[in-house]
Amino acid sequence: MGFFDRLSGRKGEPAAALTETPATAAAGGVMPQLVAARERLEAKDLPGALAIYEPVLAAAGDRADVLVTVSADLGLNGHLPEIVELVAPRYDAERHGPATGLNLLQAYLALRQADAAQHVLDILFSLQRPELEERLHGFSNAIAELINSDLPPLDSAGGAPEGTEAPRINFVSISKPIWFYGLEPIAAEVLPAKGAKVRRLAFTQLALMGVPDLGAVTQQPETEAGRLTRAIPLWFAETFYFSSHYLPIAVVGVMNEKHYALIGAEWTSTNLGQLAGTTEGGLDYIFTGALREVAGDYEVAVRLWEVKKMKERKLFTARWNAGNADVILTQLHEQVRTFMEWSADPSAISYVPPAHPAAWLGLLGTSLSLFLGGKGLLPPAQLVLPREILEGAAANAAESDSASLAYLTLTRAAVKQGVLAEAGAARLRSTPMVERARQIPG
Repeated sequence: MGFFDRLSGRKGEPAAALTETPATAAAGGVMPQLVAARERLEAKDLPGALAIYEPVLAAAGDRADVLVTVSADLGLNGHLPEIVELVAPRYDAERHGPATGLNLLQAYLALRQADAAQHVLDILFSLQRPELEERLHGFSNAIAELINSDLPPLDSAGGAPEGTEAPRINFVSISKPIWFYGLEPIAAEVLPAKGAKVRRLAFTQLALMGVPDLGAVTQQPETEAGRLTRAIPLWFAETFYFSSHYLPIAVVGVMNEKHYALIGAEWTSTNLGQLAGTTEGGLDYIFTGALREVAGDYEVAVRLWEVKKMKERKLFTARWNAGNADVILTQLHEQVRTFMEWSADPSAISYVPPAHPAAWLGLLGTSLSLFLGGKGLLPPAQLVLPREILEGAAANAAESDSASLAYLTLTRAAVKQGVLAEAGAARLRSTPMVERARQIPG
């Protein structure tokens, strides 16, 4: 459902800061001890972390900031039973707030303990926090899916029944245009150089709203809606890479290296703070959003957040169908570029927004799957190349240098991953760069 929350106040409030009591200060202070425990967890030393947590919780285990930090660090490092063991007995929603409760809820869900998860969810709903409602409804759907799945709870050590493993979402950062991978020998021609003075952006995978059985959909090879939740941020990240003012990444989720993760609720400001805090060099702006299918149309809401103030700066919305997708998506793309004062970087490839963005999104989403498959993050059964996407990529390949390069890397990856027998013929741009790309071994 998202990241484990470290710190969370009401919307607009700053995150809680760790403070000292006489007892914990005498013992070396809470913050240094929690930082040391986190370092133990990241070094795969759970016993060492637990040895630090024991005295900290004995002295300051009733503090909201301590509980949320302990639960988040355990959760982010995959130690879910320890959240239940150490944090659940101490948690009081009125005193400790929702963030720790959300961490407990995620732990119970991952451990397939539906009754306990529902109990925590009811408590969180009782807090009557409007800013949490949509996220809590997403958890409610996840609990219903868990109940309907008839999967047994995991054992007390967090282990899964033989042959299975606990759910784990890995968020993957894509730092270059997805179609670039495979063109490394001509990187200097394709990619613009980045200076020190750039604004750092992240475009996160969109939440997929209004899907009754999201868990079942998640396990399937990519659907059109799921592909769009990843392809739209890939498209924007690619666009802003070809501007001298920005250094963007796209962020997508993969579950247990078995299939994509679909997210049923929008990212919160707490999640965004964690993303910014764990991204090398930090972030200046983050784009989030949600996608919904309504009566055959797609509706998207894209939000721009300023990280320094953790404030929502702008909301972009669009609704399209198969008949007007290219027109509406072009307008959305232009609105975002205009608001961010985007301008093309002349130092590398000439980037031109695609004339057929619906087909381009299909190409980007499929290219991502093939790339992740090549990295072992998706299994072969999850890799598909729909005929309409391949045909659209071929039809538009001569539109620009980037379209030609994207067609080359798409088909080469598809052949390599065994989803395409051979790369078909397509008319490409007749430029030296494209010709050099043709000569790169597949």
